[in-house]
Amino acid sequence: MTLLTALALIAAWWLWRHRRPRTGAGASAAARARQLRTPLVRLADLVGINTRAGRQARNWDAGAVGEERAAQRLAPLARQGWTLRYDLALPPGEGPANVDALAISPNGHAFLLDPKLWSSRHPVAVRAGRVHHGDHDVTRRITSALAEAAAVSRALGVTVPAIVAIEGAPLVGPHGRPTAELQFRGVRIVPAEVLPAVLREAARIPGPRRAVDLVAAADRTLPPYNRR
Repeated sequence: MTLLTALALIAAWWLWRHRRPRTGAGASAAARARQLRTPLVRLADLVGINTRAGRQARNWDAGAVGEERAAQRLAPLARQGWTLRYDLALPPGEGPANVDALAISPNGHAFLLDPKLWSSRHPVAVRAGRVHHGDHDVTRRITSALAEAAAVSRALGVTVPAIVAIEGAPLVGPHGRPTAELQFRGVRIVPAEVLPAVLREAARIPGPRRAVDLVAAADRTLPPYNRR
């Protein structure tokens, strides 16, 4: 196969993948990965050249997988009367970020969910007022959920707490000991596998508004991100 033929096939595949945006869990992250994988980047991947865009695309792919896995874990809640919305746009003026997931309980609680898929080779810990994944400072990736939760709270007219669900990486507390949960500036950080149980426990008592009103407000003010 000649180089020109390979480029033509990759370009055709790239155009086909971009024909229509998908929606739902992980949609925005997957779309960003596709945008980064131009035909030249894909060709570089094929021949083993490590590019910055290729690394970024792999990170976005991991984000999409984390969101999809969270949606699978949360699916039983939908059968118990919860309303789940994925990959939502913030209201105009609230910034370009998207909401990975919003969960509304049958008794009127709303939660902003931020799933993360991080390597299991390194633990997540809070040290010296910062959040670290191994040696990497990931504080901004945690506090971004807090800003999004504040915007969603304004949109829905109720306080919407933020919960970050970590897939893969273990959580450790003081002295490196395993822990079931971390807290950072009001954000709860929990293992992804316990997220449904955490939500059920947090929504034990009735919430501030009827669930039907919260769902209506969410559908009115937080449209799907890829359909803005």
